[in-house]
Amino acid sequence: MASGAAAVVVLLAGCGQSVGRDAGAHASVDRAAAGGHTYKLRHSDIHWSGSPSPFESQVKLPDGRRVAMHYLKNKRLYVQDYSPRARGWSKPAVVYRAQTDACQGITLKARAGTVAAIADFGVYCSDGEPPTESIAAVATGRLTKWDRHLTKNFDGWAKADITENGKQVTFKYHSDRLKWTKAKGFPKNPLD
Repeated sequence: MASGAAAVVVLLAGCGQSVGRDAGAHASVDRAAAGGHTYKLRHSDIHWSGSPSPFESQVKLPDGRRVAMHYLKNKRLYVQDYSPRARGWSKPAVVYRAQTDACQGITLKARAGTVAAIADFGVYCSDGEPPTESIAAVATGRLTKWDRHLTKNFDGWAKADITENGKQVTFKYHSDRLKWTKAKGFPKNPLD
């Protein structure tokens, strides 16, 4: 694996209260305990009549690795990474445990070994209400530790811009901005 590779995960939600780094800001996934990259790719169990399902997404990194995310009905967002050397996926790991249901979809974007994802959770999202939980999460290197940021009652990040070197990601929604840097992670109160 390339040591400079990074992955970023951002999850969307609705208009305003930045909670900052959530209590489990560094969720570790021990790949040795998980059995390495010997698992199959897991898919969302949330029903969707069309194709592709908005409740899962996948992106390929320049070094051949892949990152996949999916929602499950248990109100959680999971991530798996693919190792081209092992030709298998990691055990699914929880990126975020929500209080509400999966909302809208998951969008993944890759640049310079960095992956940015946008996803949402919300109470009445399926009825057209905006999301209520927005998570931004970032992983670098081996993709086993995620730095997360929660914003509540916010319409969700519409776009993630990754710098050429992959050391900074800016999530945008109109004039609102949330920046993650490899050196400092997320700010404590970015929308204040």
